[in-house]
Amino acid sequence: MPNQIVKDLERLAADTAEEKGFEIVHLQLITQTNPMTIQIHIRRTDGNDISLDDCSKITHPIAEAIENSKLVNSAYILEISSPGLNDILVTDKEFETFKGFPIEVSTTNNSKSTVLHNGLLHTRSEDHLLINVKGRMSKIPRENVVQVRLASPTG
Repeated sequence: MPNQIVKDLERLAADTAEEKGFEIVHLQLITQTNPMTIQIHIRRTDGNDISLDDCSKITHPIAEAIENSKLVNSAYILEISSPGLNDILVTDKEFETFKGFPIEVSTTNNSKSTVLHNGLLHTRSEDHLLINVKGRMSKIPRENVVQVRLASPTG
């Protein structure tokens, strides 16, 4: 039964969020707390960052939709937030922001095998990804890069 409630809440929240220019990334129902908590992570459909004002703007409409639906018949806390940062770097802004951070780069070689490189992010140009591997700069052609992921400093 709780799984069905979660699905129904997700659908209800998604419909409400869409009307306001947002999408639901994740919804979690935490029932082991008293009162229970409904956590919802949102993202803007235009791709811009989520602000505190965005969370505030969507909280009342979603709370009202939940109340009107009668899906939840006990006290609850509604938490609306952004999903936070993804550990996979994609945009130029992310590459600039995380310059100097430890990363793990997945690449393919000529035989289409996957190779992992660990180092510190230096720069990304249109042609290359430059990383510092144990004090030496390693230049990786962008066409070989499959994915760049933030890594733990301890490996």
